[in-house]
Amino acid sequence: MSETSLTAIVTGAGSGIGRATALRLARTGARVLAVGRREAALAQTAQLQRRENPDGHIDILPADITDPEAPQTITAAAKARWDRLDILVNNAGYLEIMPLAELSADRVRRLWEVNVTAPSLLAHHALPLLRDTGGTIVNVSSVFGQRPGAEISHYAASKAALEQLTRSWALELAPDRIRVNAVAPGPVKSEALSAAGMSAEEAAELETAEAARIPLGRRGEPEEIADWVWNLANPASTWLTGQVITVDGGLNLT
Repeated sequence: MSETSLTAIVTGAGSGIGRATALRLARTGARVLAVGRREAALAQTAQLQRRENPDGHIDILPADITDPEAPQTITAAAKARWDRLDILVNNAGYLEIMPLAELSADRVRRLWEVNVTAPSLLAHHALPLLRDTGGTIVNVSSVFGQRPGAEISHYAASKAALEQLTRSWALELAPDRIRVNAVAPGPVKSEALSAAGMSAEEAAELETAEAARIPLGRRGEPEEIADWVWNLANPASTWLTGQVITVDGGLNLT
């Protein structure tokens, strides 16, 4: 995989880490297919890119990655545009506060569909294109894939599953020259808490408490995670596979 005219799919690209990653990849000259549920948010990502660099290239594709047809639709769109794929970033994720006492089959199913099943199916459908280029997969996990979290047990378990998939795929796909790695962010500024149903006051209180527990004293910025996604996707990282890079301000040391 050469750095010239790289092509990439980034899911969850309408905000947060996904948006920052799409912009970071476009900054390298890559052609990016930004995928997400909200068309207006994706359009804003593309608009930000145009303001930053009119020569950059971000296409948008509104899609719900849990739709059974979405993985095939997304990869077909990349093939139709570029007839190749170098980088797949499985960033889209779902956090839900789910105490065991309030658990339901539907809530568990939804969380695992977004965090485990959808990335698996997208990687499956992208595999022929990635084999052609000797491409790379970068999964976005969470520090909670490595540490327990009260009331987010299934979120933590789903991210642990994604990390194990990362390692297993790395072994399986190494003969095809496909590298597979993951980034495990700590608490990052994003819409995740409000999307999980927290009020603005609850989210602010939790953010303050989290920052106090992080050795470096603050929550992360989406751009800091996007830099690491690019580090893993970069064609120069030729001998790095099966790794989960924790980027959390030192939280996992506590």
